[in-house]
Parts: sequence; C-alpha cells; structure tokens
Amino acid sequence: MGAWLFRALSAALIFLVVAAVSAQPYPTRPIRLIVPFAPGGGNDIAGRILAEALTPALGQTVIVENRAGAGSVLGVDIAAKATPDGYTMLMANIALAFNAALYKKLPYDALRDFAPVSLLAEQPNILVVHPTIAARTLKEFIALARSAPGKLTYGSAGTGSGTHLAMELLLLHNKIELIHVPYKGTGPALVAVLGNETSALLSTFASALPHVKAGRLRTFGVTSARRSPALPEAPTIAEAGMPGYEYTTWYGLLVPARTPPAAIAKLHATTVPLLNSPELKQRYASQGMEPTPSAPAALSDKLKSEIEKWGKVVRAANIPQQ
Repeated sequence: MGAWLFRALSAALIFLVVAAVSAQPYPTRPIRLIVPFAPGGGNDIAGRILAEALTPALGQTVIVENRAGAGSVLGVDIAAKATPDGYTMLMANIALAFNAALYKKLPYDALRDFAPVSLLAEQPNILVVHPTIAARTLKEFIALARSAPGKLTYGSAGTGSGTHLAMELLLLHNKIELIHVPYKGTGPALVAVLGNETSALLSTFASALPHVKAGRLRTFGVTSARRSPALPEAPTIAEAGMPGYEYTTWYGLLVPARTPPAAIAKLHATTVPLLNSPELKQRYASQGMEPTPSAPAALSDKLKSEIEKWGKVVRAANIPQQ
C-alpha cells in the first residue's frame, strides 16, 4: 500500500470516528485518564482526585490508567497516539515541558499532538537546608556559596527532575556553584539533607513541611509567586532576594489532537466548576496543591512558555540531552 493511500485511509478513518462521536451525546461510555507515572506520586494523586469528581459529573466512569516509564514518555506517547474520540485524556504535568528540553528526540510533539482542556492545579516547592548550615536567609546562603565555590552540595530527585532543574535555575541566576548529588526520588534526597549528607534541597512542599515545622530543616523560601497559607512566615524566593524567580509543579488536562471540539468543550465545562468547588479545593489543599482552572488556551500558552524556559536552563547548565 502506497504511503499516500495509507495516509488518506487514516484521515478518512479519523473523520468517520469524529463524525460518529459528534452525532451522539458525549460521553456514552467510560473514559480513561492516562497518568504517565507510577501510583502514589503527585501526578497520580491529582489525577485520582479529578477522576473521582468527574465520574458523577459526566455520568460515566473515568478510569485512571497508570502507564509509567521513561520519565513519563511512555504514557504520554500512548495518549498522543490514542484515537481522538474524547475517550482518552492525559494527566500531564511539568515533566511534559522538561522532557521536551531533556530528550533529543521524542516519539510525540507536546504542542502538536495534544489539545488542551484546562490547567488543574499547582504545587510549590520549598528550599531547605540542614540547620547546621551557617546561613539563615537566602542572601546569606548565596554569600556562603560564593565564598566557597564547589564546597556546598544539593540533592535532587534525579538528573533532569524538577528538583534538579529548578535548583539549577537558582544557581544560574546567582552565578554560584554547588555540587549536584542526584538521588532516586525526592524521598532519598530528603533523607540525605536531614542527615546532613547534603547541604540543600529544593523539595516538594508537602514532603519537607513537617520537618521545617519541627525544626529539623531550615527554609529560605517557597518557589511559588505567592506565600503558602500552610507556612505563611516563609517568604517566596522572589521576596528573599531573587525577583522574578518562580517554580511550581503544575498539572494540566490534555486530550489527543483532533479530539472533537464538542468533547473538549464538555470536558472543560465540567472540569472547571469542579476545580472551583469547596470540596475539590479542600482535597487538593490537603495534598499541598492549589486548583488553577483555566481556559484551554491558557494551558497551551503555559506549556509553550515552560518548554522555552526549561530549554534555556538545560542548555545554560550544560545538562546532557538523552
């Protein structure tokens, strides 16, 4: 079969699928929500909270399908290649932007192969150090690092992780050097800074908060644009001496490109009121997340700007592409 004929038949099949979906009420059967990470992480938790709320609101079961692998590339690729009929959604997060910068070649295009539905939530990180570090503010910590370049260390959840890239952004901004010590996840990295094996960690907020409140770790600030209600005494990194610095783990709902506009509109019109409801606000807040419902275009703009932002960080920090 010639390539042109194959493409023509594929286009015709997609047209027939879209036409069939458009001709009947949506949804009429269960919808799968692909979470491209293992169960138990932030992406999975945020996705399950949303799926539980969408199920009664849509009148159809939303089934969470964990498809972890290759730093989320596997699950994202499955979603990108799914039939664009409104019955497959992707629980995306900031890793979608990271991977566009970290991989030389991906089996999908994050901007071309997906249609946005809405931003869902965001979660700040928090910069912490062991209490023995001779600095009580971010400015003092930067001065300490400048006085002894390459002596202080920082842990991360692994090379290319958010905790790595966001810390590199901070170091580049201040022109300071710390030795990077990658771990296999935030948990081991947190244990290391608690044990004074590393000097600092840009940790997920929920993981580090109990240790900050107990005095086992000292914080220099949160990475979001606004202070956190859970720790209002902690300044933002921008307030602490780095104007313009912002980093949050964000989550968004996407569907395969060419999904019928009516299905996208229904998903958006159902999702946004749920995110604005007191119940979901409370459930996300309990996980250190803040709902951030948006127009589809806002998610598209967010993804574009994040890909550009983190691409610059990867290049400036000389992080090798995979």
